[in-house]
Amino acid sequence: MQNNLAVGLVGFGYAGQTFHAPLIAATAGLDLRFVASSQPQLVTDRYPDTGVLFNAMMLINQPDIDLVVLATPNASHYPLACEALDAGKHVVVDKPFTLTLAQAKELALRAQVSGKVLSIFHNRRWDADFLGVKALLASGRLGEIAQFESQFDRYRPQTRDRWRERAEPGGGLWFDLGPHLVDQALQLFGPPLAVFADLQKRRAGAQAVDDFHVLLRYPTMRVKLSGSCLVSGGVPRYVLHGSLASFEKYGLDVQEAQMKAGLLPGSAGFGLDPLPGYLHHSVNDQTRSEEIAMPLGHYMSYYAGVRDAVLGLGKNPVTAQEGVLIMQLLEAAQQSAETGAWVIMEALCE
Repeated sequence: MQNNLAVGLVGFGYAGQTFHAPLIAATAGLDLRFVASSQPQLVTDRYPDTGVLFNAMMLINQPDIDLVVLATPNASHYPLACEALDAGKHVVVDKPFTLTLAQAKELALRAQVSGKVLSIFHNRRWDADFLGVKALLASGRLGEIAQFESQFDRYRPQTRDRWRERAEPGGGLWFDLGPHLVDQALQLFGPPLAVFADLQKRRAGAQAVDDFHVLLRYPTMRVKLSGSCLVSGGVPRYVLHGSLASFEKYGLDVQEAQMKAGLLPGSAGFGLDPLPGYLHHSVNDQTRSEEIAMPLGHYMSYYAGVRDAVLGLGKNPVTAQEGVLIMQLLEAAQQSAETGAWVIMEALCE
């Protein structure tokens, strides 16, 4: 145990309970040493060998902590990450990386100067369906891609009084689900030429964005990213159209639901997507469909990558510079929604 990296988790709300704590506990070489939480009994019930501290700074200042994980409200990411880096800790920040592009650039610089690993928790790079889409694109079976659609919805017709839905920086669906979709698009296609966005408040009493439609323009293709709190089903998660074939995939990756239900990462069936995708191609003017099984989803790859990066054995799985680019796109979409015009990425980056 003394050779394991000591991890301190700040926050034991939904993200801390459902994602970070189970994944840290299941990753060889990581020891969940402390949790900073206002719910000490809940932490102790689930992780009896883990110490509980009452605030973030108590945890950050623990001398025997190697890695600080921030599973806290969005507005706290930047100040707490600054404190942790200044205390000589490696840091994982839940998405979104920060509230603004300026904050993201500052954190990236601080991490570079400190020599510490700063990583952003973009776990959905390891969704089963996303891994399947990556593999299909790499196979060349779709040909030259003309259009990529990524839609991530929820059905929550009633607003709730919580920080994620308030009219404050970092609130709303674009900063909640948008970072995942933007990150996946960047992983597949790189930075776009321009961004156009429609960000709306659709539900009665909504204070923050709960519906978004964002277009990313590339030289020969378009990417469509969308999300809503008013979709109860019936729409695909991914649609791709290429010069040789089209592909569609329904359903969400199951790992979040499995961990929420108590299934431990690494257990039999963990990450197994029960729904295949479908490849549609034309042969002699007739459309034929082929079932495509998804690879196994594997969120554990993220923390294994962080462990290896801290030990100098591998690359940071999600770098601060990648987080900066994601923030550029998030802000570009907000600017586009405000002006009703395309935002050119080259101009934004100058």
